[in-house]
Amino acid sequence: MAEPFKNLFNKEYIDLLSDKLLENYKEFDKENFTKTVLDKNWESKELKERMRHITLSLGEFLPKEYLEAIKILKETYPTIQNYDLALQNMVFQDYVEVYGLDYFDESIKAFEIFTIDSSCEFAVRPFIIKYEKEMMAVMKKWAESNNEHIRRLASEGSRSRLPWAIALPSFKKDPTPMLEILEKLKDDDIEYVRRSVANNLNDISKDNSDLLIEITKKWIGKNTNRDKLLKHGCRTLLKDGNEEIMTLFGFTDPKDITLSDFQILKKVDVGEKIPFSFQISSKKQLGKIRLEYELEMVRQKGKTGKKVFKISEGNYTDKTKKVETFHSFKIVTTRKYYSGTHKITLIINGRKFVTKDFQLIGDSH
Repeated sequence: MAEPFKNLFNKEYIDLLSDKLLENYKEFDKENFTKTVLDKNWESKELKERMRHITLSLGEFLPKEYLEAIKILKETYPTIQNYDLALQNMVFQDYVEVYGLDYFDESIKAFEIFTIDSSCEFAVRPFIIKYEKEMMAVMKKWAESNNEHIRRLASEGSRSRLPWAIALPSFKKDPTPMLEILEKLKDDDIEYVRRSVANNLNDISKDNSDLLIEITKKWIGKNTNRDKLLKHGCRTLLKDGNEEIMTLFGFTDPKDITLSDFQILKKVDVGEKIPFSFQISSKKQLGKIRLEYELEMVRQKGKTGKKVFKISEGNYTDKTKKVETFHSFKIVTTRKYYSGTHKITLIINGRKFVTKDFQLIGDSH
């Protein structure tokens, strides 16, 4: 089983952070700071709990005056950012989120430093909620920065549904304030930035699908990178089988396609893979095909949940295609499996064709 992400916050990182802080703040009490962080409850804390616990501990051992403390952190960050600690170093921006909300100008300057080789996407969100107009003006400037990390922050920080983060209700209701930022960044030279734009668009699709369809109509077909961005940004609508989006990306109505010989095992153990196969055919060429399957899973307390997985995509000149694939029930820390009847439904170009069930044996919890 993979090492839990929470263990990235460990004694080695606390020692490194303490040593670097000492270089810029001679009064820093490394010994007691370490004891405070690695307290009796440390092992039970999850990833974000550990980060916030470190932040609050910094609040105890750095100067109480925010402007003094943030000066020390800004001087310290460049000495630690090159240790390949992008996630761990988010404690710097978390400090700004916790203690700097009433110090807008100074906190903005800190974000511009702390997002380099890391990301302030979580920490900026309370600032957007409290100072939306001012923050959007700042983020429009960030979108024109020479640094790709700052440009990406303009898009990633303004996502309405950023995972693991507080939502931005006003942008879920009306995402138009962020559209100028996305417009600026849609053809960015760096894929890392364009990928963020795609994720932002995907968030928009969940509350304002019509708007994303209009954006797609406006942007599609101009260049390869933009089309790739749009495809990723429309992934939820594609998985939902939205007919208009399917058509925009060239997936035709599968009314002339036949699916046959769907074979799947009757049972599989947790930790194993379940193979399945089928055949698709057409009297003419198959054409542009997107193959997916929907897995209906048993959840806790007998509930069920559904998730769509992509199998393949291509433009086929053949009239028949045999497909062999599998679904893995490999045990991972971020997912729990429950025994019982599961179902797989095959999907072609957004249309559901046939469903078969199987038994999952054993639990992962």
